[in-house]
Amino acid sequence: MLPDSKIFEKRINRFQELLKREDIDGAVIRTLSTFVYFTGTKWLRPALLIPQDGEPTVIVAKGEAELFKQRSWIENVIEFQKTEDLMANVTIWIKRNGYSRVGMEFSVERDAYILFYELFKKLNPDVEIVDVRGLSMELRMIKDKWELENIRKAGKIAVKGMKVAEDEIKPGKTELEVAAEIMRELMLNGSEEPKVYVSATPRAHAEPFRDVRIRKGSVVSVVIGADWNHYYANITRSFPVGEISERAKNAIAAMEEAYITSVENTKPGVRFAQVEREIEKIYTSKGLKEYYITGYTHGVGLLIEEDPITTIVVPHRAMEAKEGMVLAMVHAPLMIPEGAVKKEDTFILGKKLENVTKY
Repeated sequence: MLPDSKIFEKRINRFQELLKREDIDGAVIRTLSTFVYFTGTKWLRPALLIPQDGEPTVIVAKGEAELFKQRSWIENVIEFQKTEDLMANVTIWIKRNGYSRVGMEFSVERDAYILFYELFKKLNPDVEIVDVRGLSMELRMIKDKWELENIRKAGKIAVKGMKVAEDEIKPGKTELEVAAEIMRELMLNGSEEPKVYVSATPRAHAEPFRDVRIRKGSVVSVVIGADWNHYYANITRSFPVGEISERAKNAIAAMEEAYITSVENTKPGVRFAQVEREIEKIYTSKGLKEYYITGYTHGVGLLIEEDPITTIVVPHRAMEAKEGMVLAMVHAPLMIPEGAVKKEDTFILGKKLENVTKY
């Protein structure tokens, strides 16, 4: 169920203010998560045109306009019959308005096609293309009340999936068999596009293999991303299988200490790098630094992993935590030979941390 359309109108208005600030005439949004952020619905091969001033326009395939209008607040909807018509409509919009600087999001997400970008440059050689991903994330990093409600609901679904994981992890079972049962539980509870990673070997965020079986003495990590109204919550647990080595026990204890440290120290105004240094001290003191991957937290929202992403984007480690952020931590695992050791929950950062995936 969609919230009041004013929520989305406000987002568009704020984004337009950012376009004005950066002297960008308009933006062509094709990344799925940002499309959802502004329209309220996911759509295959989306194209959203946002001018610096005025109403946004959505371009959909022939026959889709009526259904799209039922699922979104946007009234200006254009249909295309051929793929080339999509680009033609974008080009007409730019030329009709005399735009010279146009924003696009440079992303690895679905539908952010490099082919679209290359064709755009050929058809609009005089138009300067500006990356506006930073502008959309500037808005998306701070969640509003409706977003937080969805994330809380997603968190409850994610926990149900982890309970299934705990029951399913047994010697001899394959990663894929375990993942299938978790996926079933998540989808039956309303998660439309869940993410499930099961690793019975030292791999982080690993797609499950049908031929990798769980062995005694190993550590199996399970990463779950459950969504509700397209918003995610992220939870990870590592399960020892039978009797494990002293190194594995040491890693699990160190991860628990790092988890407590991150929860106690991540507050509004604190830089992520400050907390990272404390976590590194823990792993170093326990002789585990060689298994440590830098980056203890990342944002969660319309993506299971979004800005701030301290694991991937080095400058984000210098950012300050802010009230209204939703963060997953501890994200980076300890990659010991027995498996990936990790403990991760999704927290809403307010006056106090609220754990939405408490397990």
